[in-house]
Amino acid sequence: MITYQNKKYSCALDLGFEQIRGKWKILILSHLDEGPKRFMTLKRLTGGISQKVLNETLREMEREGIIHKQVFQETPPRVEYSLTSKGQELIPALTIIETWAERNYAEILE
Repeated sequence: MITYQNKKYSCALDLGFEQIRGKWKILILSHLDEGPKRFMTLKRLTGGISQKVLNETLREMEREGIIHKQVFQETPPRVEYSLTSKGQELIPALTIIETWAERNYAEILE
């Protein structure tokens, strides 16, 4: 049993999946893999996510060190989100899952 931030996980895989679990995290990672994005761009690209949920999800991912939030000292302030090296390490695993889905569910993806 692994304890991390007062939660118990059965193994390292369970702990790892916790970092990308949820409806939106994988989509956000996928979009940020294409390059830095602003908040409203992420909202538009993920489609269907509320501002509140997007904000909470980005905060969680930032707290875990998966994404970086950069605030530019401009008027009005500009904020961009990007993947950290820790976040970039997740991309190959997500690509493998995506390839698996394309291969095994090709008939419904067309």
